[in-house]
Amino acid sequence: MIERKNIYCVIMAGGIGSRFWPLSRNNRPKQFLDILGTGQSLIQQTFARMTRICPAENILIVTSSIYKDQVREHLPQISDSQILLEPMRRNTAPCIAFANYKIKQRNPNAVVVVAPSDHLIMNEDEFVEVLDSGITFATQHDALLTLGIKPDRPETGYGYIQACKKPEAGIKNLFKVKTFTEKPNHELAKVFFESGEFFWNSGIFIWSLKSIVSSFEAHLPEVNTLFAEAAKSFDSETESAIIESVYSECRNVSIDYGVMEKADNVFVICSDFGWSDLGTWGSLYAHSKKDLAGNCITGNNVLTYNLKNTLVNVPKDKLVVLHGLEDYIVVESDNILLVCKKSDEQEIKKFVNDVLVEKGERYT
Repeated sequence: MIERKNIYCVIMAGGIGSRFWPLSRNNRPKQFLDILGTGQSLIQQTFARMTRICPAENILIVTSSIYKDQVREHLPQISDSQILLEPMRRNTAPCIAFANYKIKQRNPNAVVVVAPSDHLIMNEDEFVEVLDSGITFATQHDALLTLGIKPDRPETGYGYIQACKKPEAGIKNLFKVKTFTEKPNHELAKVFFESGEFFWNSGIFIWSLKSIVSSFEAHLPEVNTLFAEAAKSFDSETESAIIESVYSECRNVSIDYGVMEKADNVFVICSDFGWSDLGTWGSLYAHSKKDLAGNCITGNNVLTYNLKNTLVNVPKDKLVVLHGLEDYIVVESDNILLVCKKSDEQEIKKFVNDVLVEKGERYT
């Protein structure tokens, strides 16, 4: 059994959550919001969940330098050494490479769980059980594991993993990965769903530090070299300047494209613990309580007439009267109002870009 002191967790918390606009903004992204109304922000929930896996001092938060104060506000129990600040966004591969060398400095024998900061996990006991089995496997094998989620619909907003049919190493629901597929169109998603061989890509990973560093050396050598050199300056006065230089040179590349799709030692644990990446208003609607008309309403002064299957999220003191809407998203935040069909919610990122161009940064 692996000792808990050798288990580390990397929480990726640098995204801006633009598809949750206008509630999620550049200066207040969704990981710092209590979107579920639980009394805890998403990053607080993620941190608490990971303390069931490893010691709190072994949890690293990788985030944008502009969010340092918000991380400290939401997680006052962690030290500054646990917060890794990215000077600019460069996707998930540089984020993970940065964390790799921070962990290597502290514990070269570490096994690492990597998770986004803004996911919903409904069954945490099952989640912990799945992680425990994955950590055991990663300790004993040179393997890169990802958690695959059993789909319950032909979703077009997620990437998919195709699993081989034969289980690996006698572990239930653990398979070699056959293929990765980016977000499919509806027809392809329907084929994936009906085949039973495809699982949603959760973006949650498990591996030994040695395995992931070796994979970076093989598949993203230029990224790995940048951070290996930067590690010589860690915990010195020059660290911040060196990291800024590294990120300015580093290409924008995801861990899926840069490593997982190229490596031949990739495995998936097929799971069903009530997962959502909470990437869109529609995903929030799907996981929220609804009234008899199928409406999910946040706000104390909302009057509805002939409203059906609609998500409403407005400030508690805002008086809102809605009539005749069906299958809509209605969100108001900081004097910005969004009214959008649920079926068109993938357009929200385009809306945000247009607002930035037409109206400026203050609205994004």
